[in-house]
Amino acid sequence: MAEYLVDGKGKILGRVSSSVAKRLLEGDSVYIVNAESMLMSGHSKDIVAKYKRLYELKDKANPEHSPYWSRRPDIFVKRIVRGMLPYKKAKGKDAYKRLKVYIGFPEELKKVKEYDIRTKHSDEIYESVMTIEQVVTKLGYVK
Repeated sequence: MAEYLVDGKGKILGRVSSSVAKRLLEGDSVYIVNAESMLMSGHSKDIVAKYKRLYELKDKANPEHSPYWSRRPDIFVKRIVRGMLPYKKAKGKDAYKRLKVYIGFPEELKKVKEYDIRTKHSDEIYESVMTIEQVVTKLGYVK
């Protein structure tokens, strides 16, 4: 069981999330730092509309049983990685517990080995991109 540090600054969220999910399922611990500066590709109106729809989902019988999407960047990223794990099974729950996501770069993680995930640079993508911070700000996140 190894520990990996993933710096999300300027990296595409979906590409990083799939690699991180694979590492978690192999039994490794993964720390994602700079979650607020990760990128989502696509038109900004489409991205915001998609997540606004998710926030509006409510169970009519009991609204407390509705799915929860946080507006905080670190929890938002963690939830997206969770979607790539079989989190209802024991293997997926254990993997999800080994994931830690941070806003910024904490001092205690300086000693952890960095895991470089190759993704396209934002200039190479034909779509427009938004940072996670921009997405959650449009969804109502206030620092």
